[in-house]
Amino acid sequence: MTLSKQEMANALRFLAIDAVENANSGHPGMPMGMSDIAEVVWNEHLQHNPLNPNWFNRDRFVLSNGHGSMLHYALLYLSGYDLSINDLKNFRQLHSKTPGHPEYGHTPGIETTTGPLGQGLANAVGMAVAENKLAAEFNRDGFNIVDHYTYVFTGDGCLMEGISHEVCSLAGTLGLGKLIVIYDDNGISIDGDVSAWFTDNTVMRFESYNWQVISDVDGHDAAAVSAAISSAKAEATMPTLICCKTNIGFGSPNKVNTAGAHGSPLGVDEVALVRQQLNWPHAPFEIPEDIRDEWNHIAQGSSLEDSWNVLFAEYEKEYPLLAKDYLRRCYGDMPSELASNWLSWVAKLQANPAAVATRKASLTCIDYLTRELPELFGGSSDLTGSNCTKAKRMNVYNVSNPGGSYLNYGVREFGMAAIMNGLAVHGGLLPFGGTFLVFSDYARNAIRLSAMMGVKVIYVLTHDSIGLGEDGPTHQPVEHIASLRIIPGLYVWRPADMLETAVAWRMACKTMAPSCLLLSRQELPVLPVQADVSDIERGAYVVFNAPGECDCILLATGSEVGIAIDSAVQLQKDGVCCRVISVPCLELFKLQSAEVQEQILPKSVKVRIAIEAGVPDNWHMLVGQYGDVIGIEKFGLSAPYGQVYEELGLTCAVVVSRVQTLLMQLKAAMIN
Repeated sequence: MTLSKQEMANALRFLAIDAVENANSGHPGMPMGMSDIAEVVWNEHLQHNPLNPNWFNRDRFVLSNGHGSMLHYALLYLSGYDLSINDLKNFRQLHSKTPGHPEYGHTPGIETTTGPLGQGLANAVGMAVAENKLAAEFNRDGFNIVDHYTYVFTGDGCLMEGISHEVCSLAGTLGLGKLIVIYDDNGISIDGDVSAWFTDNTVMRFESYNWQVISDVDGHDAAAVSAAISSAKAEATMPTLICCKTNIGFGSPNKVNTAGAHGSPLGVDEVALVRQQLNWPHAPFEIPEDIRDEWNHIAQGSSLEDSWNVLFAEYEKEYPLLAKDYLRRCYGDMPSELASNWLSWVAKLQANPAAVATRKASLTCIDYLTRELPELFGGSSDLTGSNCTKAKRMNVYNVSNPGGSYLNYGVREFGMAAIMNGLAVHGGLLPFGGTFLVFSDYARNAIRLSAMMGVKVIYVLTHDSIGLGEDGPTHQPVEHIASLRIIPGLYVWRPADMLETAVAWRMACKTMAPSCLLLSRQELPVLPVQADVSDIERGAYVVFNAPGECDCILLATGSEVGIAIDSAVQLQKDGVCCRVISVPCLELFKLQSAEVQEQILPKSVKVRIAIEAGVPDNWHMLVGQYGDVIGIEKFGLSAPYGQVYEELGLTCAVVVSRVQTLLMQLKAAMIN
């Protein structure tokens, strides 16, 4: 007997209903409404292999409306991924493989972490850019080894979020023809009927972005949905938005098309009515064998990958160097010769030290790394010249040059960060993007997800302090360094010279985690010590040591390291022996062993002062009872940067005075 499309979709619906009911928590309405669409996408169009979720040429599927995660888990389970019925029964439970929202790296088959609305859609734009870029770079006549689509489920909430405007506008400009977005136009959000607050003409909006829009598709008509997807695949020059009218909570007699189906279990009585309404007589979590067999994609997926493997084997014979580099990049490996080449390059830098703004030092690093790492894919949010993010050899990526390695994101900081997350999780590219540090606030939620996913994304954040001067307090970051440091899993680098900047770049490229490089606008002096690279890689090291028994320690980052050294020199003239520690990456220093930390920052030295042009909160744990922090606890000023530093108390004179005061206080305390 041939199974109906609705029977196939109902398997998804009831797994979602039962899991939410069992957990007494979750969002049943969207899975119930989008199951018919999901069945068509996964059974008729999606190219994937459940036995190898990381197959390079798989289609990417992104659930941007991630609160409907049980729909995704049901799809993975039925298709044959490493997800059991017990995993579905443990939905939203401690340490389960089925958390409340999809989490990258946690559940097999989940391409990216979604839930914060709009960001999955933005990630998908990054995935589509990656496919387009890699196809242009590696495909050859007769060998389309990179050839896959990115499918996105999205809802009203995603399209209301401002990030959707940023990324969808850019996606249309870039002509991402393999991006297919299916909009669940059910008209309901948490607060109820969206017509009171969301009256956009979505069709006209996306047409103005240069998208193909297929409107008024019945989301419960499998044939209509499939035809729309086929039309989307036939359009190679524009991304496609398919607007599907659906009923949230489809099949629920009392909660369909209401907010009551959105974010709460239906309840035992209503679930029983849904079973009756949709003619589903099976017990909770019970899927008939014939439906399970029809859903299983293992044989089909293995066949798809086997065919691709045959093609790739032929490609390797014809283009061995390209094939080798493609595999290296997809696996995320660094070139074997990079370490030795980099050390040779650094030696040349050390032979010719020069005062330089660290944003310009960063450009020197980018210029070198683009020769060694073809996977570097850069960009800036309309600040290329100020961020110093574009090396001369980098060609602009656009619709007429998909092989380019530099993307002009426009004034879209949040969109840029989320697109870079998509580039990173897709694989094959190492994304970096620039803006001013003060505007990291716009991108913060995407930076947070970079850290949560543990993906290699490099944020180049210039104009890192009051040192940008005349632009004034709106552009002078004060709280931003501290706010980035409190994000778990994020490495925040604030280098003080060319060498520290080079190490920061190297560590950012090799560390499987996101990194922020905080870089100065103003020129910084050459540090008096040519440190070993291994010392800098610890996150903190000694840059100045006055002879004699150490009386005090100064810790500083970036542009304030020079102030600390000048202060130590002055204190030495006053008979005070001072050690200066540069701390380019506080997170790395905290990871060092107790022995290493003691070697650099001995507990026997009680008077310690940390100096940084920002709020002082991160430093109190390092300076101790008799220490202090010289920072900034108010917004900046518009004036030449030297005057701003003077006005806000970040000067050698202030540091020297504070050290002398603390030494006297310590002496008095010891006597008492």
